Formats: sequence, structure tokens, C-alpha cells
Amino acid sequence: MFFIPKFYQSKIRLALFFLTLLIALGVCGFRLIADYSWIDAFYMTAITITTVGFGEVTPLEPEAKLFTIFLIINSVVVLGYTVTVTTEYILSQNNFERLKKRKMQKRIDALKDHIIICGYGRNGIQVAEKLIEYQRDFVVIEKDKEICDKLVSQEQLVIHGNANDDDILHTAGLHRAKFLISALPDDSDNLFVVLSARQANPTIQIISRACKETSLNKLKTAGANHAALPEQIGGRHMATLIVAPDLIQFVNNLTIVGKENSNIQEIPVEKLYNLSPLKSLKDLDLRNKTGCTVIGYHDISGKYRINPEAEQLLEPGSKIIVLGREE
Repeated sequence: MFFIPKFYQSKIRLALFFLTLLIALGVCGFRLIADYSWIDAFYMTAITITTVGFGEVTPLEPEAKLFTIFLIINSVVVLGYTVTVTTEYILSQNNFERLKKRKMQKRIDALKDHIIICGYGRNGIQVAEKLIEYQRDFVVIEKDKEICDKLVSQEQLVIHGNANDDDILHTAGLHRAKFLISALPDDSDNLFVVLSARQANPTIQIISRACKETSLNKLKTAGANHAALPEQIGGRHMATLIVAPDLIQFVNNLTIVGKENSNIQEIPVEKLYNLSPLKSLKDLDLRNKTGCTVIGYHDISGKYRINPEAEQLLEPGSKIIVLGREE
């Protein structure tokens, strides 16, 4: 939507008022003083105000010549003011856009351990909505200008450009990011983004969308930590809704953040207690202290253990998976 600040709205309205008044004055003046027809009067007013230099419709009498001089002098003032206001507004809009971009870039530069979303299509939108629910910082890279403008109006961090461009990835803070999600609609574009991101940041976690099953291994070879087929996941989900609908409904509720809903979280053990000396799950006694239930353990080697024993030792760098209410 075309937006004009209130300050310039008043100036533009004033300029249009004077211009309309000048045209009306010229048409009526030539109609009454020179006895022109309405069309001829409008024609004479137009060529007089714009100073194009065409000849008169008919020779003018002295009174009409004096009126023409009066009209020319006033038209110079009015048109000059109109041009000045228009030029000032155009320049201010350019400065305003640059100011907005500079302000947004400062916000992006201040981020650390954030998420970069490449592509704001169907998958990118779902990722962004879920990250907003969990209040995670993210930057969107999108080449569609209309989508970028919409995200800017929603005060989301977005960069207009092609995610295949290394400079665009650098602008999004690739070296400081913790995750990158490539949700572009083409596998070759996703592959290029994965290669570029992995080369620039060897430690970043990369998740890529795949359109074809044959692209899964290629994306992982290129450096993606995870590659997913949205169509395959959707198909399995629909099939499970038939086989075990209540189970799926329960699992879906686990991902909802809210005081009245169950939730599942992965928590680093460092956040729970001082790791010297080492303690076990039994020593934590989370069930009695918080009401949460430990349903999984993620050790430092990357292995998951479902329903770990109470004697499970908690090693530095490991994580526990707990089930419970958000509070």
C-alpha cells in the first residue's frame, strides 16, 4: 500500500489545491475576458501554465494579455512549489527506505545463535510461525519483494535477495547463526545454499527441504545435518491419523506452548545443577520437584535413550527430554 506521511500529505494537498485553483482561474478568466469557448479557454490555460510556447487561439486584447501575464507569474510560483514538494517527498521516501534498511541491519547484526530461514514459501511460513511461538530469533531471506514488504510491515527481520548469494548469507549473520533452514522450492537451489553455508560456517546446524527422495543423500553429502521430504512427512502423518488418530492428536498437543497444555522440551543438564560431582536422574528428583517426567536422554555422542533408568548419570554436554506443563 502506498503510504504518505502526514507531514507530506498536508504539503501535497496544499500544492494540489493551488494548482487546481490556478487552472480554474485561468479557464474562467480566458472564458470571460477573451470570450473563448470552454475548450479553448482550457487549452490557453494549459499552454500558459506549462509555458510550452504555442500560439494563441485568437489574438488577445490588452486586458487578456494582462491576465495572461498575471497567470504566468502565478503559475511559476505554484508550479515551482508543486515541483519542490514532490521532489522533497521522493527524496525523503528514498531516505526513509534506506533508514529502515539500516535500522533492520543493525537488529540483524545484534543477533547471535539465531536461525536463518531461506525461502518464505509454504514450508518457510510454517517454520517462522513455530519459531515465533517459541520466541526464537530468526532472519528470513526472500527474493520476492512483495513478501519482504509484508514481513517488514509485521516487524519481522527479512533480507530481500537470493539465498544463493554468499553476500546475502553473510548479511543475514551466517557466521553468528546457530541454525540454517533451506526451504527453497528447488533442490538445486537448496543444494547450493547448503554448500555455501557449510563452507562459510562449519559448525552451523543445517536443515534442508528436499523435493525428491534422490536429493536426500546429496543434501547430506553437501553438508546438511538433516534433510526432509515435506510430502513424505505429510503422507505418513495422514496415514497415522487413520491407524492411530488419538496418538497423533496427543503428540501434536505436545508441541503447543501454553499454560494449560502439555509440552515437551529438550533441556541441557547444565541448566539444572552444578555438574560437580556428577548426579543421576534419581538425584535430580524432577518429578517431585517440578511435576515434569523425564522421557529421554541425549548423551554427548548423539545417541537418544528412551525412558532412561533412574541411575542414568548426567554427563556434561548431555541433555534430558522432559514432558510436562510449560510452567
